[in-house]
Amino acid sequence: MHSDKIGMVYLVGAGPGDPGLVTVRGLELIRRADCIVYDYLANEAFLQEASPLAELLYVGKKGGDHTLPQADINRLIVDKARAGLKVVRLKGGDPYVFGRGGEEAEELAAAGIPFEVVPGISSAVAVPAYAGIPVTHRRYASLVSFITGHEDPHKPESAIPWEVLAASPGTLVFLMGVKNLSEICQKLQAHGKAADTPAAVIHRGATPQQKTVSGTLADIAGRVQTAGLAAPAIFIVGGVVELRPRLNWYETRPLWGKRILVTRSRRQVSAFVKLLTEYGATCLEAPTIEIAPPDDGYVALDEAIQRLDRYQWLVFTSPNGVVAFFERLFGSGRDVRALGACKLAAIGAATAEALHEHGLIADVVPEDFRAEGLVASLSPLVHPGQLLLLPRAQEAREVLPQEMARQGVIVHVAPSYKTVPPAHLPPDTESALARGEIDVLTFASSSTVTNFVRLIGLEHFKKLAAQAVIAAIGPITAKTLNQFGLEARIQSQTYTIPALAAAIVDYFRTEAVRG
Repeated sequence: MHSDKIGMVYLVGAGPGDPGLVTVRGLELIRRADCIVYDYLANEAFLQEASPLAELLYVGKKGGDHTLPQADINRLIVDKARAGLKVVRLKGGDPYVFGRGGEEAEELAAAGIPFEVVPGISSAVAVPAYAGIPVTHRRYASLVSFITGHEDPHKPESAIPWEVLAASPGTLVFLMGVKNLSEICQKLQAHGKAADTPAAVIHRGATPQQKTVSGTLADIAGRVQTAGLAAPAIFIVGGVVELRPRLNWYETRPLWGKRILVTRSRRQVSAFVKLLTEYGATCLEAPTIEIAPPDDGYVALDEAIQRLDRYQWLVFTSPNGVVAFFERLFGSGRDVRALGACKLAAIGAATAEALHEHGLIADVVPEDFRAEGLVASLSPLVHPGQLLLLPRAQEAREVLPQEMARQGVIVHVAPSYKTVPPAHLPPDTESALARGEIDVLTFASSSTVTNFVRLIGLEHFKKLAAQAVIAAIGPITAKTLNQFGLEARIQSQTYTIPALAAAIVDYFRTEAVRG
């Protein structure tokens, strides 16, 4: 085989849980990979960064259940590289810290496959940090030991120096040790470690599902069993655990433990999810809208774009309208210069931001992010006889074109997209909905409400609403909910996604004060 046919393997550490725990280099490689071979603990959020053409291969191991034996994983990586692919071996931590990356690198070296190691943030330090436990501290620990809690079962005897660990004044961090937790505690005490040494177990660290149980070496195993914690988890022993009540920053965020359903379109969902996750929520995505071409196949929009020079105003009522308009404009071989002296109006901040992403600044953005507010802002500026182009959804409220027409303005409505409900919801979302495990149902438009009703049925919707709180982006969406006999207990004062996220936070802060 010729060397120019051989690919490249990147052993990438992606950190546990939080999507922020990956290096710039690691993220770049994930996006450029032909093939990604990933583990159980590798956050699947990183896979969303991969190319749609990339091959995704899961080889995870969980609690002794191996998708593939390690030898087969080694062969898989080698074979993919020999096929000329750029392979990312994605690790849920650091490749060389209990990640068996060293073994895989040995196989690659022996096979003559070029490789690169991209270090990641090991769960041994990241997870305690997310639990408010620094692994070193000048008053508590000047050294730290990382120990596997699950040694190779084929070893004739343990390679862990229990007497040394028991005598150590530093922090002990055991990875993959929950299954053997009771045995680990017994061995440390048997070799002289004080029974009242502070200890903690952190389950699913650096994720919204993180749970932490604290205790001592004597009682931590019983506490963990009572709490029902299982793998993946990290066991930490030492005085630094005492700092957790003061340094616990992650589990004290305002939406911690809340499960929130997000019903925006797939194109728009990520920003909302990111905001809610930063507040501590666990988000379930239920895209109730798919963006599709209008029924006329862009005939009206394309015709308007070819004659842009006749319009005095170009008005957008959604970010989707902005995206569709400029896709058709650029697709016609023209650019923003075709707008000439045409003035721009945007219904709200999100739509104005979509224009800004195309290098344009809206001349008009009303304070009231509704059609009524846009009419009020435009009325003093638009004159009878002027032409106004309105690229918008195929089905939309008629407030704007009707009011402008009453003022003598000639309005050309150009359907730019239509919203359609998806065929089904993601499986994990369907399961959560079936179990009623939702704290907040969020709706950012009337169409998300009506499509959600179509997807799950009104009776099921009402059952969910009896257990959860409904959040609506504004009065129009709230009115649509009312038409189905439902009430939005949370409404944002301004009709933007950041304002809706903030309103949800304020609601639960107020509830917490009430007790």
